[in-house]
Amino acid sequence: MNSSPESRGSHYFSESPAGPSRPSEFDIVVNGHTLTLESDVGVFSRHGLDKGTAVLLDIMSRGNYPTIADGSFLADIGCGTGAIALTLASLYPACTVIAVDVNERARALCASNAKKNGLSNVKVLAPEELDESIRYALLWSNPPIRIGKTALRQLLDEWMQRLAVDGTAHLVVSKNLGGDSLAQWLTDSGFATHKLASSKGFRVFEVAARQ
Repeated sequence: MNSSPESRGSHYFSESPAGPSRPSEFDIVVNGHTLTLESDVGVFSRHGLDKGTAVLLDIMSRGNYPTIADGSFLADIGCGTGAIALTLASLYPACTVIAVDVNERARALCASNAKKNGLSNVKVLAPEELDESIRYALLWSNPPIRIGKTALRQLLDEWMQRLAVDGTAHLVVSKNLGGDSLAQWLTDSGFATHKLASSKGFRVFEVAARQ
């Protein structure tokens, strides 16, 4: 493992990543419209759109995203620089997207990226700032697998319980990092889960609210 001074404290799941700022930019395309996002050291997708998120956005862009009532709340867990959150905000302009991350640098970038792309319906929050009364009609996430199985399952259990009665979550998980076992655990926990698609070593799962 790299233990250089620059890398210490620079994990994407650190609250306050260390290391000097070295910003870079990358583009994503949503319904033919290009969004430009800035990234930086110490955040997820440091060098551009990561493979897992790219798979999720590609699969969902093929008409797999549901119709959501205006005024609904949508969520992106572990938003990073905001690729998923900004995509949701573009697809559902009459809804509010709650983008959540423990990493303060990622939150700042996500908020800045939303503003630069004219997406005023993105609200970026730290986990402790969440309104626990809100229920989400739709949740998309490339969940933070690297935090460990126990912590990940606790995080997902908390968020699945925040889905509205008819709410749905879409998660992208690497097959080699336990995607299938995670799907089985979600189903066993009362959240009916099925594989929507597979691509490039990743699974995209659709998860229903607990009935």
